[in-house]
Amino acid sequence: MNMKEILYQLFDYQYLSREQAREVLFTIVKGDVPETQIASLITSFLMRSISVDEILGFRDALLEMRVQVDLTDYDPLDIVGTGGDGKNTFNISTTACFVVAGAGYPVVKHGNYGATSISGASNVIESLGVRFTTDRDQLRRSLDTCGLAYLHAPLFSPALKAVAPVRKSLGVRNFFNVLGPLVNPVQPRHQMLGVYNLAMSRLYSYIYQAEKKRFSIVHSLDGYDEISLTDRFKVVSNRGEQLFSPSDLGFDVIPQEALYGGDTPEEASQIFRRVLAAEGTQAQMNAVLANAAFGIQTIEQQKSIGECLEMAKDALYGLKALRTLEKFIAINKTECQ
Repeated sequence: MNMKEILYQLFDYQYLSREQAREVLFTIVKGDVPETQIASLITSFLMRSISVDEILGFRDALLEMRVQVDLTDYDPLDIVGTGGDGKNTFNISTTACFVVAGAGYPVVKHGNYGATSISGASNVIESLGVRFTTDRDQLRRSLDTCGLAYLHAPLFSPALKAVAPVRKSLGVRNFFNVLGPLVNPVQPRHQMLGVYNLAMSRLYSYIYQAEKKRFSIVHSLDGYDEISLTDRFKVVSNRGEQLFSPSDLGFDVIPQEALYGGDTPEEASQIFRRVLAAEGTQAQMNAVLANAAFGIQTIEQQKSIGECLEMAKDALYGLKALRTLEKFIAINKTECQ
């Protein structure tokens, strides 16, 4: 594939076919593309929206090249955000995963190091002393022990590893943020996804419906890729589209600064631990509870959001989420090779 021709096509505001997008990613992973051209490719997609065919082509390539691990018998949930909202919140989605697992639902979290924020999911998980693994038996032990397994994206998707330096140096959201939620190696049937704008919501909704997934796509109207409780938020799911206010869940509107993730990964990790010990601020814990509740409802679609919220509260304040965290650390520190 001639990468220069592809770039000229993009610079001329033409779209790639699904097959062209697939071939682009294979070419990058082979190491045949200079970093400057990768940066140009990423930048071109910042200047226009990405098409469904393009995103599906990139995803096809990532899934073909992935390290496969079959955990379908657990029928797990993934809670993930696209990132790129520029808000530098603490790790709300990751924290919510432990609350959902504490409530008794299997979770397979797919994540990476932060590219546009201080601390991504992998930064926080690694700070616990956990070693990342692709070992299927270890991942199953983790699910059996605490109901949660963590998949570090670069271990499973070589293309993500190949472009990591360029993404980090650019420091802006890009189409790899869009791809991340679609390439969980387990391809879970249930997924809750946070997006940074409503156009992304429509893109993912189309893909999820075509693949018959159980899904919830959330977006706070002031630009967060999660339920921030700083404003009204939209939820698009198999149940249709709904608009909520924090008061609909019994919560007050919270100021944006209350969700700040800190200036270092260490600070972000401390917030993560405090919240799961039910010792975070009320704003931090409410934001996590809201996201966990909609995560539970993604699985339990017949339950009201009020019922799901009560289950999330029981998991957090009953310290079930904390016990999940403690078991997760123990099994993944001591047995992971």
